[in-house]
Amino acid sequence: MKPNKPDNCDTCGREVKLTFHHLVPKKLHKKRRTILRYPDVDLNHHGIWVCKDCHKKIHRLFSHDELSETYNTVEKLKEHETFAKFLKWVSKQDKRVK
Repeated sequence: MKPNKPDNCDTCGREVKLTFHHLVPKKLHKKRRTILRYPDVDLNHHGIWVCKDCHKKIHRLFSHDELSETYNTVEKLKEHETFAKFLKWVSKQDKRVK
């Protein structure tokens, strides 16, 4: 089951419309290496709720393989220097940015 949808983005904390981000991209769910790496995880529901701005930035910064292998938790995403700088900036914005 997907985590409950919060009021605020799991990454920037803003209260805006949220989308579900799969921490392991859906494109990789049926790959052998993914199945072996995450044998006990329901990958369809393994994710976080993020705003469209953060979701877009995540997919611009990281490849599917990087997301699956390295940036597969909200903490690891927030530790990435470039994404952390983006979060600091976007968290101060009142509405969606383009």
